Amino acid sequence: MARLWLSCLLLPALVLSVAANVAPKFLSNMTKVTLPEDLPVGAEAFWLAAEDPDKDPLTYGIRGPNAYFFAVTAATGKVDLSSPLDYETLSWIPITISVSDGYNNPVSVQKEFQVILEDRNDNAPVFQNTNFFADINETLPVGSLVFSVHATDKDTGSAGLVRYFIEEVIPSTGDSKYLFKILSNGSIILNGSLSYNNKSASYQLKLKACDSGGIYNNVFVTQCSAPVFLSFSVVDEPDLDPQFVRESYSASVAEDAPQGTSVLKVEAVDRDRGVNDAVTYTISNSTRPGWFDIGPDGVISVSGALDREQLLEEGEEVQVQVTATEVHPNIYGQEAKVSTWVTLRVTDVNDHKPEFFNCSLPACTFTPQEAQVDFAGSVDEHSSARIPIDGLTMVVHDPDKGNNGTFLLFLRGPDAAAFSVSPEKASGSVDVQVLVSTPALVDYEEKTVMLVQVEAIDSVSRNSSVASVTIHLRDINDHRPTFPHSQYNLTVLEHSDKGTVVTNSIQAFDPDTGERGRITYSLLPGPGTDIFAVDPDSGTVTVKNKELLDRETQAVYYLTLQATDGGNLSSSTTLKIDLLDINDKRPVVIGSYNIFVQEEEGNVSVTIQAQDDDQPGTNNSRLYFSLLPSPYSHNFSVDPDTGLLRNLGPLDREAIDPALGGRIVLTVRVADCGVPVLSTEVNVTITVEDINDNLPVFNPSNYIFSVKERDSGVLVGVVRALDADQTEANNRISFSLSGSGANNFLLQGLVLGSGWAEGRLKLPSDISLDYETQASFNLTVIAENPDPQGASATAEVFVRVEDVNDEPPTLSPASLRGIRVAENGSQHGLVATVVAHDVDTSAQLEVQLVNVICTKAGVDAGGLCHGWFSVLANGSVLVNQSEAIDYETCDLVTLVVRACDLATDPRFQAYSDNGSLPITIEDINDNAPYFLPENKTFVIIPELVLPNQQVASVQARDEDSGRNGAILFSILKVDFVTKDGATTPFRGFFRVSTSSEADVFIGNIELVTSLDSTLQGTYQVTVRAQDRPSVGPALEANTTLNLFTVDQSYRVRLQFSTSKEEVGANTNEIKAALGQATRTTVYIVDIKDIESTARARGRSYLDAYFVFPNGTALTLEQLNVVVREDQDSLTQLLQLGLVVLGSQEEQKSDEPKLLRSVIIGLGVALVLVIVIMTTAFVCARKSYRRKLRAIKAAKEARKTAAGVMPLAPAIPGTNMYTAERANPVLNLSTKDLGFESQSSSSDTDHLSLNSLDENSVDLEKSKQEIKERQHSPVEPEAEALSVVLSGRPQGTGGQQKELSFTNAGLDTTDL
Repeated sequence: MARLWLSCLLLPALVLSVAANVAPKFLSNMTKVTLPEDLPVGAEAFWLAAEDPDKDPLTYGIRGPNAYFFAVTAATGKVDLSSPLDYETLSWIPITISVSDGYNNPVSVQKEFQVILEDRNDNAPVFQNTNFFADINETLPVGSLVFSVHATDKDTGSAGLVRYFIEEVIPSTGDSKYLFKILSNGSIILNGSLSYNNKSASYQLKLKACDSGGIYNNVFVTQCSAPVFLSFSVVDEPDLDPQFVRESYSASVAEDAPQGTSVLKVEAVDRDRGVNDAVTYTISNSTRPGWFDIGPDGVISVSGALDREQLLEEGEEVQVQVTATEVHPNIYGQEAKVSTWVTLRVTDVNDHKPEFFNCSLPACTFTPQEAQVDFAGSVDEHSSARIPIDGLTMVVHDPDKGNNGTFLLFLRGPDAAAFSVSPEKASGSVDVQVLVSTPALVDYEEKTVMLVQVEAIDSVSRNSSVASVTIHLRDINDHRPTFPHSQYNLTVLEHSDKGTVVTNSIQAFDPDTGERGRITYSLLPGPGTDIFAVDPDSGTVTVKNKELLDRETQAVYYLTLQATDGGNLSSSTTLKIDLLDINDKRPVVIGSYNIFVQEEEGNVSVTIQAQDDDQPGTNNSRLYFSLLPSPYSHNFSVDPDTGLLRNLGPLDREAIDPALGGRIVLTVRVADCGVPVLSTEVNVTITVEDINDNLPVFNPSNYIFSVKERDSGVLVGVVRALDADQTEANNRISFSLSGSGANNFLLQGLVLGSGWAEGRLKLPSDISLDYETQASFNLTVIAENPDPQGASATAEVFVRVEDVNDEPPTLSPASLRGIRVAENGSQHGLVATVVAHDVDTSAQLEVQLVNVICTKAGVDAGGLCHGWFSVLANGSVLVNQSEAIDYETCDLVTLVVRACDLATDPRFQAYSDNGSLPITIEDINDNAPYFLPENKTFVIIPELVLPNQQVASVQARDEDSGRNGAILFSILKVDFVTKDGATTPFRGFFRVSTSSEADVFIGNIELVTSLDSTLQGTYQVTVRAQDRPSVGPALEANTTLNLFTVDQSYRVRLQFSTSKEEVGANTNEIKAALGQATRTTVYIVDIKDIESTARARGRSYLDAYFVFPNGTALTLEQLNVVVREDQDSLTQLLQLGLVVLGSQEEQKSDEPKLLRSVIIGLGVALVLVIVIMTTAFVCARKSYRRKLRAIKAAKEARKTAAGVMPLAPAIPGTNMYTAERANPVLNLSTKDLGFESQSSSSDTDHLSLNSLDENSVDLEKSKQEIKERQHSPVEPEAEALSVVLSGRPQGTGGQQKELSFTNAGLDTTDL
């Protein structure tokens, strides 16, 4: 019984000990904080603030996977940044904050806390393109898109808005600077025209991308990318016409050229150098169509009959327009062509005969209408000689040119004896006169009409034309003066002085008397009238010009002496004046004398032709020939009378001075026999032609040469030979080579002159001798000349080959066979020997290491293995760093070696070809498996996960190969950790299967049996990865996975006004809207219709979970707040039929729980009242002291202005340092958000802000609205300290904020 009473006494004490200390509680605003991502490590981040009614010292802490970002001062709650933040990697950081007073469970007071990061401009744009090259057509229109670049910036806002710039255009010219422009979307636009030929065939753009600027380290900065280069190649288009390579073309062609004769070639090229199209040619225009044609190769040829005479008015030229056309059309679909005029001059040939025309020069046009063969004129009877026929307009025309146009005129016909024609010779065109030559025959009484024919004969072709002239005689007074003789023969010495009388005895008689009988003498115009003169009164003929009186020019002059009476009637007589010769002319040699005669057999027999223009048959013209002395004149003779030149004996070419080239020059004097004697000298050149009558001769006939082996293209020696013949044709010596090995040499002949020649014995540039193959050569050199008999001379040549060290060493292939070496110190010392050989006896060989190639799985591994092996000069291959050999970094080492002959001649290769010694590294099991990091969070919803379903996975790798690198996964243990930290082991819940992709092994963790949906916590699954070596122990690695569970308390019900079928049909839209609003993954559990008996606003409901990637989930209250703040998603959900978040069934089901809680609460309250009353006296002293401290705090509060930081310690039970109970870091109001009234769980179930990743949410407004709907406003009783503080003066900081707080620890109402 005593024990029973003792228990009753101890029970209240036990209850008192439990109820006396209350756990601390975080302030209601401790839900989130916003930090810039560029906050430096070590800087103050925020403060944790909690209150404890018992005023116990508080200890703060931070937990969770992301706790390493922060360092908390446990005593004050100050939180500093301990790890750099990166908004682009993690935009919000969920952590669990905790506070303990030391009496209660240290981890019992926890709260989910969100750290939201603000983006800063800490990233520069990065170009995403990899291939910065493009081709653009030169005809691309201005404004066309030529390329697009794209750069991304991980930052947000203006700091992530990328702008593009063109910093430079290469080549940098005035045209190219603004040739391209870049738009804000990265599109590069052509801003000017391109030209492959005139501008540039390629361009390079230097591009830069910059963001639009943002705050970084409290400074507004702009980040720019590294420049990139974009290359453009301009593609040439056929947009230019071709071009002729010459500016003008001209040529000549004879007018008798046959058809097909090539005249000229024109050439045009395509100006589009990048296209270079073929060109065809046509004649598009011509001043003489049909005369010429052009071929496809541009050759202009004759295609018709040519006639120069048709081109006299055109300058004897034909203009031909040649058009060059490219084979393919240009980019506009048109022919690309160009034209040029070609001038073709037609040269004359004698293809016309002279013809007669009835016209007068220069008015003649020589048209066929003017051509005539019948002419008429008139003349007085008995007209004097050389009187022209009146009224005769006759022109003879030959269109040929030069001598081809020269013609002779003659008279024919019945009356030709009475007339003459003038001129008798002409060229081209000439006016023709018919003159009276025999006046006596021109007698009107005998004939009234006389007929003659004029014949024009081409002086070259002898072609002729004939025209008839009808002469009408006019009757006149025919008594005229007459001479006794019709001709007088007179003589005079040539070159007689002026005034010398030729004759004074010629008189004319006229029967008329008086004035008509007075005779006047004159010489009619004609040859000689400029030499002789006549006295008009006496008729005396005298010399007028001494110089022109030259018998050799003209020996006889016929002058017409005319006697005219007073009635102007006249008659004439002919004076024949013979010039008497004097010796005034030297003999003239006719022609030149160049005689060719062969030596030995040939004879000279030539007559010197000469003449003397003095009178023939006299001593003045008789010639005498003589030979003047000269070096070789004694070998010849000349006949003095006939001028016949002969040789006196056989001629020998070799006896003549070689400098003369076989030519003998003789001087023959030709003299006349007149007084004084006049002579002329002529040179006779006699060329004695050489015959091949001498053989070549070697000097000496034996030669010994030496040459070093391996020398190519060098001169071995020179042989010489002489041929005494003097002409190159006969003394030309050609050399040939014979003998064993003669094909290894090259014998090059060289003419030295004077019959000498040398043969230069050389080695070809591609052939060298080898002493080891053949040490000497016996050769025969043959010297031949063009003698058809084939005679030749020979010389013996001995060539000795000198040995040099010229052979490179070689590596033995057998010593380069691959070897195998195990890794990690398994082998030491000699592992192989490289063997070298050299055929040279003086060789000094050493083996050298050229390179070491390290590869892993066929990929270059860099220089990791360079020190593993070494090669000695004797070829020994040693392990140099045995412990450093690692198969995982390099599985094949290739030693590139070569052999070097140190004694090799410097001119030759001293090294062998490189050889490769492959060393395969054998793997041993020296690497343990390791797990690959995965940024995944695994979440399990027990009521959704079914057996055999995969719930998580791991990846591992082993750097070993083969079985050493094969991994097998297994589960070592499974522990379930509740939210309060309790750990429970589980077995058989999970299994793991192994698979592989490439060299990565994957362990898929699957559920074996169903899980308990009521458990709240984390499954910690420890997975082991173990390799499977064929030899030796296995190596392993372990990792632990956290599988977060979401229990049924997070199951949320949504009511819809539509049926379950319609809700099911709209499932995707509903999940998208909910996911957009909550930033969670939505797992739908069930969709059902609501029973009609239930009082519900909806027709169906949808049960779902809203799970974050970190394993946390949204409660109904949190879902309500988040969905209401996303108006777009809420509108979409309302359109889909959403009417209620939560259901009436849930509220009804909570009513019994609430009733039980109230009853239990009342019972506990009753017990507490009893306990308080029992212990009131014990706590009176403690309460009294606490109230005194409150009064003191009130006094201090009156002295402190609002907004001023007090210097006194913090308010007991908190870490707040302002009188307004505001956290200086969070800068949030302390207004109650009403979370407790909306939550059915403990403090740890407060609203999570994980769904607010990048959105700013006004939680206070939404929560206040919910609070106002569910609770009626209750005015709290005014607390004394609050009243005091509200009346304190304002500080200097400005307007006092209307903030209040209530602290139960400082409640002074009981005072």
